[in-house]
Amino acid sequence: MTFAADVAAVDTDGRRIALDRTACYPTGGGQPHDTGVLAELPVVDVRKEGEIVWHSVGGVDPLPAVGDHVHGSVDWDRRHRLMRTHTALHVLCGVIWHEWRVPVTGGNMEPLAARMDFELDPTPDGFGARVEELVNAELAADRAIEVSFLPRSDAVLDDDLIRTKVSLIPESVSEIRVVDIVGLDKQADGGTHVRSTAEVGRIRVVKTESKGKGNKRIRLEVVDG
Repeated sequence: MTFAADVAAVDTDGRRIALDRTACYPTGGGQPHDTGVLAELPVVDVRKEGEIVWHSVGGVDPLPAVGDHVHGSVDWDRRHRLMRTHTALHVLCGVIWHEWRVPVTGGNMEPLAARMDFELDPTPDGFGARVEELVNAELAADRAIEVSFLPRSDAVLDDDLIRTKVSLIPESVSEIRVVDIVGLDKQADGGTHVRSTAEVGRIRVVKTESKGKGNKRIRLEVVDG
């Protein structure tokens, strides 16, 4: 994935570059940042500070100057692994909600590996195996994934979005981006996803553990189907 942009700001001490536009995803919402190349320098971190997206770059070559026109590329293999993982976590959330009616309390992901915590106590018998079975069935069902935008006033009233706590999104955000795994899970979400659940492949639950009273953690891996 390649893109072109103009340099908007440069932080020489931190070796950071801000652009007028970018295809790089900054760390946020539990999803790690993209890596890639910018102005022939390796992109090692991408962070959003206010409205500015900073690209931290490695190497020893001089940074481009403000106003320079530069080219960049995103490490697509890594991005796609994160997309598969992120969608798998949404499927997991949907499965847990429909089967046990409990909300997610936290999570984290890396390419093809993730953990997610749920407000669940006690853990049902055979929990890990049952979760793996249900999630893989939903992945194989090849459910479409749709992205839309709702006015904030509508999103707050949408019963399907209550679990994603729209109220925690800053008041300055007037439109809510919604990711809908059709017929299974609908969440306010700013991350990247695949086009359908079949594109994820399969998941393997590698561990379930207790993280305190009423909080259970599932660790999973994403594998080829």
